[in-house]
Amino acid sequence: MKKSTYIRLVNGSTQPDISLDEVHSLLDLYVARMKKTGEQLDWDYASAAFPYEPTVREENGISYLTLISTDPELYHGFWLGVGKEDDNTPFIQIVLPSSATHGDVGKANEYAKFLAKELKGQLSLFNQSVLHNELKK
Repeated sequence: MKKSTYIRLVNGSTQPDISLDEVHSLLDLYVARMKKTGEQLDWDYASAAFPYEPTVREENGISYLTLISTDPELYHGFWLGVGKEDDNTPFIQIVLPSSATHGDVGKANEYAKFLAKELKGQLSLFNQSVLHNELKK
């Protein structure tokens, strides 16, 4: 069974809308920060923190980002997409397939929290908990 988590751009978010390219750029920012941490630790932390290869795919006219594991023993992968709710609220959706590992769940939660913090968005986690990042950074 697939599970989803959402980051919604609400009043007070850093931007009014989001594109798939912007999500990809934010993930690149995450990797850059982890690489910097790794340099300080003299360890390839970026590979451990982001063990996926991102690829943009399209299906039925809908583009999404696929994160495919570079370490198939620990991770499988998952998808990220963007959209708008009925009330026109923009969101990022992270979808875990039924084949996701515990590692994928942990990484998806970690990336969702990062995206929500960067965008000051409202985060609805896989377990239905809702977190809202305050306007301070």
